[in-house]
Amino acid sequence: MSSQNPKRAMFEQFAAVARAIGSAHRLELLELLAQIERSVEELAGLSGLTIANASQHLQQLRRCGLVEARRDGKRMLYRLADRDVIALLGALRRITERNVGAVEKVLNSYFRERDSLEAVSRKELLRRMRDGLVTVIDTRPAEEFAAGHLPGALNVPLRELKRRLREMPRDQAIVAYCRGAYCVLSYEAVADLRKRGFRAFRLEEGYPEWRAAGLPVEHSATAEEA
Repeated sequence: MSSQNPKRAMFEQFAAVARAIGSAHRLELLELLAQIERSVEELAGLSGLTIANASQHLQQLRRCGLVEARRDGKRMLYRLADRDVIALLGALRRITERNVGAVEKVLNSYFRERDSLEAVSRKELLRRMRDGLVTVIDTRPAEEFAAGHLPGALNVPLRELKRRLREMPRDQAIVAYCRGAYCVLSYEAVADLRKRGFRAFRLEEGYPEWRAAGLPVEHSATAEEA
């Protein structure tokens, strides 16, 4: 580090963090870690990476202070370093949406094709929840739901939706959420529910953003603990 140019030295560290998130694979790993602490093996399976590649990506994120690790027996478990990582990803998403034309094509070709309606904001969902005007469903896997979820939410993983339609109310709106703004689970759930005549909407972001905003969350026992 140069003592003659401390500003440039700081910028070099900022650039190192920017390089660390300059990978689609590493961004996906961060999204997965925003839900729950996970092992290298779990992250590799969920992201489609080899264990060796997942480990390399995680080491880069760890060196830049974006994730932390702890040993659990023979396993190494990873988690986000702090909630500011979620804020960083949110800022990256918003800037990219506003300024990168290629994003608009992806939004139109997949996301807006499945949900052209405006998503429900966190503020609006809080109001509806307090007034008892909405049913909230969490479309993430059970272990992510158990680690934390919106108050009163039902855990309805996407693969279970069709067989659990009887649990869905016809007389009030349903709001679905999942891992983040681009998580396909809630998009697919809302599209399927609407085809079946339900009044269904998406939460504008996901569980990590809700938690990072300091809004109330609940926890529950996993199937193994129950």
